[in-house]
Parts: sequence; C-alpha cells; structure tokens
Amino acid sequence: MGSYGFDSPERLLMVLYSAAKVPLLLAVTSLLCLPGFFVLNTILGLRDDFHEAIQAVLAGQAGLSIALTSLAPLTRFWYFSTDSYRSALLFNAAIFTAATLAGQIVMFRYYRVLIQRRARHAITLAAWLAFYAFVGIQMGWLLRPFIGSPGMRVTFLRDEPFSNAYVVVARLIFGT
Repeated sequence: MGSYGFDSPERLLMVLYSAAKVPLLLAVTSLLCLPGFFVLNTILGLRDDFHEAIQAVLAGQAGLSIALTSLAPLTRFWYFSTDSYRSALLFNAAIFTAATLAGQIVMFRYYRVLIQRRARHAITLAAWLAFYAFVGIQMGWLLRPFIGSPGMRVTFLRDEPFSNAYVVVARLIFGT
C-alpha cells in the first residue's frame, strides 16, 4: 500500500510503515472486538461453543490476511498503471473489500456448523461482523495514512491521530 508514488528514498519509509500498520489494524481490531463477542456468546448461552467460534473468527482473519497478501502484486501493478492518488485510494478500498469478503466466506464456512448446531450463532456471527466493521473503520482512521499522499511528508500517524472517523463523515454529510 505504501509503495504508491515510490520515487524517493523517503517513500521507502511509507512502505515499511504500511507493512507494519496493516497487520496492526487487523490484530488490534480483533482484540478490541473479542470482549464484547465473548459477552454476547455468554449471554446467548453459547459459551460452550466459544472455542469453535474463535476458531471461525481466526480462520476468517487468516483468509483476509492471505487474500490481502495475494492481491499485493495487483496493487503494485495498479500503481504502475496510474498516477492518480484518488485512483490508488479507490483501488485499495476495492482490494480491502475483496479480501474482507474472502475472509468472511472462510469464517462462514467454519460458522455454518455452529449455526446448524444452535441457530443463535447466527446472531453472534452478525454481531461479530458489525463490531468488526465499526471498530475497524475507526482503527483504520486512527492508523492512517496507509498509502500516503506523495505531496505530504511521510509519517507513521497523521498529526491529528485521535480524531473520530464517524464525526468527520457526519461533518462531510451535514456540512457542519
């Protein structure tokens, strides 16, 4: 991700930052979601199956990670094919979406057995996806930049790292 606009030695630092931040994004998002996921499983009387539910979640994370890794050469090819930063951002959004869907397919394959055993597992699966998306969006916002605009200096985090993605989106929508 950080190799967009790779035309100076300083940009190598962006590559290294992105290589560190993507796994950090996935791991921290998962860790932040686990306590609520555990509580929900307990409330719904599914604690006995929690080990298998965690296996499903981890399998999904592994699928997401493998898909992202396998799509990296396409990302680099895309960067060679365009000089549009906006295009690079949109392409990365598409790559993350595709990798996320691959991870969810893997997770659902593991979860299918749990849902057949107890239908309430469908609730925990939906809750996991909602928790993960909500927390992941904010974590992605906090850890930005991942690609790094070639015109800006290379930094690990933006100057205002503790802002809120949802507040920014609301301001964009409502013009406040």
